[in-house]
Amino acid sequence: MAIFQIAEYEVKTDAVDKVKQAIQEFVHHVETHEPGTLLYSAWQQQDQPTKFTHFFAFENEAAKAAHGRSQAVKQFEAVYRPELVGTVAFTDFDQVSTNQWLQTAMR
Repeated sequence: MAIFQIAEYEVKTDAVDKVKQAIQEFVHHVETHEPGTLLYSAWQQQDQPTKFTHFFAFENEAAKAAHGRSQAVKQFEAVYRPELVGTVAFTDFDQVSTNQWLQTAMR
């Protein structure tokens, strides 16, 4: 069964562009190297552009663990963690309904 999670955080104003660039590089890596990560989408809040939310769906616990151990996660953390205002909040979810078909998750 797929695992759904979000991460929410805020960065310093002068770090927004640097963090956005790191997000783009990181998500590209996830797309090309993590087949068990079914969805990775990063969003920037419109009315407070220093706030970001990342949505992820993993095929299973093994895929989530592999993602968390990856060198790409460590590189991304090295960029954004020093720029944080506060902490990162991770929240796990159960999917109730969607209009998106995650075919891999339904195996």
